[in-house]
Amino acid sequence: MTGGDIRLILAALAGILLAVLMIVRGRLHPFIGLLCGAFVVGAFAGLPLSDTAKAVQKGVGDIIGGTGLVVALGLSLGAMLHLSGAAASLASGALRMTGVKVAPWATLGIAIIIGLPLFFETGLVLLLPIVMAAAAAMPEEEDQDYAKLRLIMPALAGLGVVHALVPPHPGPLLAVEALGASLGLTMLYGIAIAIPIAILAGPVLTTIVGRGVRLTTPVLLDHPFEIAPPRRAVSLFIVLLPVVLIATGELGKLVPALADNTLLMAASNPVLALLITNLVALPLLFGRRLSEAAIQDAVWFETMGAAGAILLAIGAGGALKQVLVTAGLSDLLARLVLMYSISPLVLGWLVAVGIRLAAGSATVATITAVGIMPGVVAASDVSPELVVLAIGAGSVFFSHVNDPGFWLVKGYVGTSTADTFRTWSMLETVISVAGLAMVVGLSYLV
Repeated sequence: MTGGDIRLILAALAGILLAVLMIVRGRLHPFIGLLCGAFVVGAFAGLPLSDTAKAVQKGVGDIIGGTGLVVALGLSLGAMLHLSGAAASLASGALRMTGVKVAPWATLGIAIIIGLPLFFETGLVLLLPIVMAAAAAMPEEEDQDYAKLRLIMPALAGLGVVHALVPPHPGPLLAVEALGASLGLTMLYGIAIAIPIAILAGPVLTTIVGRGVRLTTPVLLDHPFEIAPPRRAVSLFIVLLPVVLIATGELGKLVPALADNTLLMAASNPVLALLITNLVALPLLFGRRLSEAAIQDAVWFETMGAAGAILLAIGAGGALKQVLVTAGLSDLLARLVLMYSISPLVLGWLVAVGIRLAAGSATVATITAVGIMPGVVAASDVSPELVVLAIGAGSVFFSHVNDPGFWLVKGYVGTSTADTFRTWSMLETVISVAGLAMVVGLSYLV
């Protein structure tokens, strides 16, 4: 390892540590702390200030232009579901069907099903308003926050595990194509291990870390007017519409005759799917009252107020990620891991873990790991499908302050930064470690 390599690692550690201290101890907004961390990384790594500034702008632009639009449209849809009473109606109906004891398992199953065709961010902003409404409807307990977490964390686990392990999510799908793995087998293996992992990271982990966690008011607030909730069938249609649109588009890509169909390609875009759903939801959820100024103001005030805080935080997280990537940390960690002779499954997982911790992005971690693994896979007899899953598991290890998803979950759930580490970061780590263990175990069977 050269002096430049050591300098780069120390720069990354200094920037991330500074961001954490400014946010946790200094009580500053993540937007400020993360931006300061990004510029410190660039300065310590020897990047010209102009290059660091360009990387910051690119990182913010990439996140806001992609994830940011999904978040904003999902927030507006969530606000509509909340203000119209649709979310609470669906939640109370689901609770009556499942009962309080079964409710955490119901939310886990729903999250896995809804999460299969959706990007993580899309599934999160669609599902959490309903889960939060269901949590608010739970019977009063001595620790009401813990009762809410018993529903929230299984939902997060269900969404997180399919995001990491099951195509057509972008990371696993990219790895399938790059490593020449079978898409069908990867989906089969991924779903098979996703279910027990989600149980471990959701209902089981909640009983260990959930006690004592305090929740503040989430991004969706009470509204000042009364409105009759829509029929549950209408509410369910609104919730499922983007799922159906995106799933139809993704399934169409798997059929050669439909792969280039313009309408299907458009339908699979989460931004367009959510925009269509927003336009359909407004008249269906509010009816004739849609034209009332109070309702319009409430929908967009609630949306913009929540979007401002979340988008600033995830945008700054994208900035820190991009500076780390521009400084060359991803390439450095990949080179270091290749110096040691280890199992291709463990190797792919370790590379993904290293990039994930440094850059914050699961997709960047997957891209980097996949880039160095084709030769390793070709030189061994390991199943490429299992390498895909090992990389996917490593790509979600310990979400922290440079991961935009960390701030997205924090804002939606209402946890403090410290409690987000305790819950969400630990949940992602369980998915990652249990994922590797199950992939290694599966390698002895296939």
